[in-house]
Amino acid sequence: MNLGTPNRVEHQLTDKGYVPVYTTAVVEQPWANYTATDHEVWSTLFKRQREILVGRASDEFLRTQEAMGMAPDRIPKYDDLNRMLRKATGWELVGVEGLLPELTFFDHLANRRFPVTWWIRKPEQLDYLAEPDLFHDLFGHVPLLMNPVFADYMQAYGRGGVKAHGIGPDALVNLTRLYWYTVEFGLIRQADGLRIYGSGIVSSKGESIHCLDSAAPNRIGFDLERIMRTRYRIDTFQKTYFVIDSYEQLMEATRPDFTPIYASLAQRDSIPAGAVLDTDAVFNRGTGEGWAADGDV
Repeated sequence: MNLGTPNRVEHQLTDKGYVPVYTTAVVEQPWANYTATDHEVWSTLFKRQREILVGRASDEFLRTQEAMGMAPDRIPKYDDLNRMLRKATGWELVGVEGLLPELTFFDHLANRRFPVTWWIRKPEQLDYLAEPDLFHDLFGHVPLLMNPVFADYMQAYGRGGVKAHGIGPDALVNLTRLYWYTVEFGLIRQADGLRIYGSGIVSSKGESIHCLDSAAPNRIGFDLERIMRTRYRIDTFQKTYFVIDSYEQLMEATRPDFTPIYASLAQRDSIPAGAVLDTDAVFNRGTGEGWAADGDV
């Protein structure tokens, strides 16, 4: 473990756009080195999102976040959160300097370690950042690790990722889409309507509103293979959101061996991010307003 001053590893802006920069270091959280501005950014984002998410985020997300004692007054200490996480589900947070290579990330998840970027965005980046920072990771991802079923899903995903990495790049593409449309941008159906659980949404002011209120995106029932074929957006709000009925549904979907699924999907075309199929369980067929014509990945 690097006990020195950790680096702030960020994407590099080039004439071709942002280029990801990867790091594998595990570091101690330099909590004493956070500035007043760092804590103020956390406070501003925390208060804003908690207000927006009432009636929007899933009951379980709000409950677990409150159970962890996250508050707006200061950036949480990983050690404090780890005491609760280990007791609840056996997970722990590890500090990292930035974006991890795929296999490194999968290995952490497979061993019930969740990587959390140690640094937080700058004040001028409040509304958008091209990569995960401390706010996205802590506020968005960590609360649901207190839920035993979701915690098991995340570990199963990590193990599946290690296996997919050995199978090949196409399998990794399929598996990345699953993570994107569940862990990052997933919706869940509650008795009182659709709610957010995906971390990429709950940590974003604009998408927290867009995903539920806008008529533009599709909202479609969860289907494992359908999701693994579906391209997505990294630069705008999503064209499609997939809706689970429960966290147990996610866990059950992850139990089978994906090897034959990868082989089957290799024979089938990918699906554009905004497409609606005849076989879809459609909650909302989007109007497509504001959609970019290209850019799906």
